[in-house]
Amino acid sequence: MEKVNTIIEAIAHDKDIPIERAKNAFKNALINTAKRLEGRNCQFEVIDRLDEDKIEVYRVLTVVEDNDPRLEETPEIFITIDEAKEYGDVEVGDEIRLDFVLEDYGRTGAANLYSELEYHLQRGVEQELFESFKDKVNTIMLGVVNRVDADDNTYVEIGALKGILTMRNRIKGERFKVGDSIKALLRFVKVDPQVGMYLELSRTSPKFLEALLTKEVPEIEDGHVEIVSTARIPGDRAKVALTTDRANIDPVGATVGSGGVRINAVSKELNGENIDCIEYSPVPEIYISRALSPAVVQRVKVVSNKEGEKKAIVDVTSDQKAKAIGKSGINIRLASMLTKFTIELNDVDGIAGVDATTKEDSITKTTDPSALEDLFK
Repeated sequence: MEKVNTIIEAIAHDKDIPIERAKNAFKNALINTAKRLEGRNCQFEVIDRLDEDKIEVYRVLTVVEDNDPRLEETPEIFITIDEAKEYGDVEVGDEIRLDFVLEDYGRTGAANLYSELEYHLQRGVEQELFESFKDKVNTIMLGVVNRVDADDNTYVEIGALKGILTMRNRIKGERFKVGDSIKALLRFVKVDPQVGMYLELSRTSPKFLEALLTKEVPEIEDGHVEIVSTARIPGDRAKVALTTDRANIDPVGATVGSGGVRINAVSKELNGENIDCIEYSPVPEIYISRALSPAVVQRVKVVSNKEGEKKAIVDVTSDQKAKAIGKSGINIRLASMLTKFTIELNDVDGIAGVDATTKEDSITKTTDPSALEDLFK
């Protein structure tokens, strides 16, 4: 087949795919077309001679003895030694290659090649899209709603692909209609035999909150402030642990912004979700006490059981217990999710007042390990 370079270049330009992918699609289409015309079990080989502006297709046959039983099982890929001798000096086990000329099949050959080429080009386009979107996993996608089905799944048009935002990946109470512009996190790129390739989107993932904060807070985007951990109960409340290695940057203040402008912008996108920002500490006791804010804790004791489960026993006074637990247990759940500790509250006598607050401040500000040990005795 001649003038192949022109054909491949035209295909690549029309489908907006690389030349190499168009070439591979063309070669695969030739092989499948040959199998359609000669037999599915036949073996073919494509020789790339693009420097001469042509591609050659050969049928490959293996030479066997005249009485070889494989001749009856799969005659399409074997030839007897007596028959093979007309093609030259051969021995048993050799392979011979016979020219396959597509033009000999006329319109049937052309129609089959067109069908195969369309199929392989579509696979090539999908692969190109798959690879481009695969690099965007865990980033924010912006799209337009084009359909909402009976199961309340929201279908979003994102470039050449469709995204699916299922009900479980949507914040409670959210409703979208056709034409709405929405932001969501790209969780996966999937290929389904029924619907083809699609993007699975989420607005409930903690990583969506992290991605929104990264876009809203320059210090996070620049790497000066790091998000250590995030915990969310979507649409209700979230906690974010932040840290920095820059002495002149307050990670919590930078994230909240002047007058709360930055954190409020993120909260608005999350349907009014309340977001608590705390400063991370490598000392578990301090980290857990901060995670339980706004409650003021008296003492934190970290223990581990035989299974290696991380557990913290937290002493709180009666007036702080409700704050530590939170409405429907939300505060303690988020603190546990954030710190990766199972938290158990222990009632102690007293009322958290000036002394308890002073102690919490000293816990937060102390950096000397020996002093920290004294605080938690």
